[in-house]
Amino acid sequence: MTIEWGWFPDHADEMIRLTADHLATAVPAVLLGLLIALPLAVLAHRVRPLRAFVLGASNILYTIPSLAFFVLLLPVTGLTRTTAIVGLTAYTLVVLVRNTVEGLDAVPVKAREASRAMGTKPLRTLLTVELPLALPVIMAGVRVATVMSISLVSVASYIGYGGLGQLFTDGFQRNFPTPVVAGVVLTLLLALVADALLVTVQWLCTPWRRGTARPRAATSPFGKLPAALKLWKRA
Repeated sequence: MTIEWGWFPDHADEMIRLTADHLATAVPAVLLGLLIALPLAVLAHRVRPLRAFVLGASNILYTIPSLAFFVLLLPVTGLTRTTAIVGLTAYTLVVLVRNTVEGLDAVPVKAREASRAMGTKPLRTLLTVELPLALPVIMAGVRVATVMSISLVSVASYIGYGGLGQLFTDGFQRNFPTPVVAGVVLTLLLALVADALLVTVQWLCTPWRRGTARPRAATSPFGKLPAALKLWKRA
């Protein structure tokens, strides 16, 4: 495999544009997934009969191959970025819902009882006691969902909104490995930077844990996810 090193400076503007396009698809998907996952997880946590249904439904969505999912959405959302965002949002739910439920389950009973004993209403207890204590587990899910979304955006190149995935498509179609290598490296860097930022956000939002735990590379979600190119097999 021969890499044309002169290709990189000649296409720097294109790589910057595709990187911004990549983020414009991945970031809204994670944020939207979190907004949907939080109420679903609270419902599954408090209404036990619905727990299996909510978790099962999110798992079923994840079993649909990504490219097939995008195609199914086309008649509804059209050939737009919305198609990619909706599809990626659905995939984030399997991680975000489960992690939020597990985080809420792990909140000590004594913490809830102390809040109730002080006359705190259930909603306020959720917002000021349960969710903050569940935040480390929730953030772990957000990290995995973010890395997963950044990787899966590439598949959306088939509908014109794949960001850096367009470099993969271009390289494979022309049997030219240089754009493929550029796409892989940039996707990996995006995922690493995003994960580092989320670790920092978690550290800032959980001051009570700073004396007992520090962010470590060993907690990275990369060990739990396939490489970016392997995700193409789902298509």
